[in-house]
Amino acid sequence: MLLSLRARLLLWLLLPLVLFVLVTGWMSYDAARATADLLQNNALLSSARTIIEDVEWTNGALTADIPPAALEIFESPYRDQVFYKVVADRDRLLSGNPELPVPEGRRHFPVFYDTSLGGVPIRAVAYQRELYDSGRAERVTVIVGKTQASRQAMLEDLWHPQLIRQWLMLVLVMVLVPFGLTVELRPLMKLKEDVADREPMELEPIRVDHLQSELRPIVDAINQCIARLKVHATTQRQFIADAAHQLRTPLTLLDTQVHCASQCECDDSALTEALSGIRRTSKTMADMTNQLLLLAQAESVSLSRKRAKVDLSAVVSGVFEELVVAALQRQMDLGAELGEGMYVEGNESLLGALVANLVDNAIRYTQEGGRVTVICLHEGDDVVMRVVDNGPGIPAEACAHVFERFYRVSDDAEGSGLGLAIVHQIAHGHGGAVAIMPGPGRAGLVVTVRLPAWHD
Repeated sequence: MLLSLRARLLLWLLLPLVLFVLVTGWMSYDAARATADLLQNNALLSSARTIIEDVEWTNGALTADIPPAALEIFESPYRDQVFYKVVADRDRLLSGNPELPVPEGRRHFPVFYDTSLGGVPIRAVAYQRELYDSGRAERVTVIVGKTQASRQAMLEDLWHPQLIRQWLMLVLVMVLVPFGLTVELRPLMKLKEDVADREPMELEPIRVDHLQSELRPIVDAINQCIARLKVHATTQRQFIADAAHQLRTPLTLLDTQVHCASQCECDDSALTEALSGIRRTSKTMADMTNQLLLLAQAESVSLSRKRAKVDLSAVVSGVFEELVVAALQRQMDLGAELGEGMYVEGNESLLGALVANLVDNAIRYTQEGGRVTVICLHEGDDVVMRVVDNGPGIPAEACAHVFERFYRVSDDAEGSGLGLAIVHQIAHGHGGAVAIMPGPGRAGLVVTVRLPAWHD
């Protein structure tokens, strides 16, 4: 599974930092160890020199009277044990612990070495000097050793504070970097939301003035793609509009010619029936052409450039005047419940087409003697229009598809399948929404259109 961009950035930041902390921690430890060793060695050498200064000739023989100051150098809270040994040539012991090991081989003095005494590890120094008396010379070697408690404590005192600071820095980075990444990636997440929340026909370019320079090439590429899509969609809509417009004239002419032919006296029933079928087909094609032209208009009109205050109640009343005859022919009860101040922002002709499609569908598919009611009211900041009928309704599985173009509930249904697609496009273009559900008692159908109310 691929890691998120935030996790990958955090990983690339933390890996070098952890490596840096490990390397600097090891270097700090090495430096602290070298410092502790140097201080310990200097103390051992100072003690050995102090001791050898007190080795003297007395009555022709070497004597070693060790002063307390030579060993007080090593006093510390850690109670280190200190051992010393003074030997003359041929390993003749003058003073100290005879079991303290002596470095082997001929060496240049002083010699620092690690050894053990009684199973306890110690650090020791061997310091040598020749003493003269009456022409005689003897080589005297002083060995001083001590346990490692104070040296280990010094090492920890020097190294641990640096190690703590480095790991504290790493912890702060692990806490602050994800927060910083979240803040700095917020424009990218907003860009993702801007693209994801766009509607299919929203082909306006994305603004880049609030984006970082690294994101602008990506947005520029998206905008170029949007521009190409916009050109393609505009060309397609224009073609549909032009084709529909060009078809209207020949279809009207064909309908007129068929009507004239049907007026001629003819006893051939087959011909009369054929002319009637041609006329019905011509009317269907004309209606579909008008619907296609209306759909192209709904998709192409930019409402943002045509702001207008529209009284939805007046639009409904105008549609009723056009369709009341069709309702009376089917003996239907066509009524309206219109509130006051039903003002919305939009295109009056398109809103009229929206209402006409809904009311015409209700009249067309409701049985004779049925009832169709249009209700307009305010709900919050929206104007809501409901078209309610007591017809047969539609199956539940069809509700998700009725707003698709050319979708019809059944093959026997009349119409082109574009009416509700036009309603959805117009409502959405006005910043609204449309929903469909069964009527009261699951009888009939209720189509609800919700539009933003006009704000002065």
